[in-house]
Amino acid sequence: MIIAACGLARATGQSRRLRGGDDGSASLEFVVLGVLLLVPLAYLLISVFAVQSAAYGVSAASREAGRAYVQTPVGSVPGERAYAAAMVALQDHGIELAPEQLTIICSADPCLTPGAAVSIRVDVLVSLPWVPKVFGEAPATVAVHGQHTAVVDRFVPGSGA
Repeated sequence: MIIAACGLARATGQSRRLRGGDDGSASLEFVVLGVLLLVPLAYLLISVFAVQSAAYGVSAASREAGRAYVQTPVGSVPGERAYAAAMVALQDHGIELAPEQLTIICSADPCLTPGAAVSIRVDVLVSLPWVPKVFGEAPATVAVHGQHTAVVDRFVPGSGA
């Protein structure tokens, strides 16, 4: 019986060698699966970071535009100051701001009435990285919005309050 078991083991060992076996394929499988899983994961992280950067930029832009608008000195144009502040904040994040992406809504008329609330909204489309433009437009974009409400100070110089 022992001899038969040894013969069986020897026969299966020979048949395994004849079939090719599994020797040496683990490192190849590791590299192939690693690349197949790592590349999409890296792209996903880069895309998420791009959208998150835009979200931080839009939030900062709306806040700074609101502050610039309500603190406009007499004789200046508040809309231009708000746009300039939002543009600088977004440029820090690598985003260009078009004038139509900035919306200003006032609770009083005129806007700079002491105690009035001024809402600033910034809307930006973020293109996902490495996606080519088709017909001049980016097919994969994410809309990012930011809104801030600022209150005009009750004690504005020259307001008589």
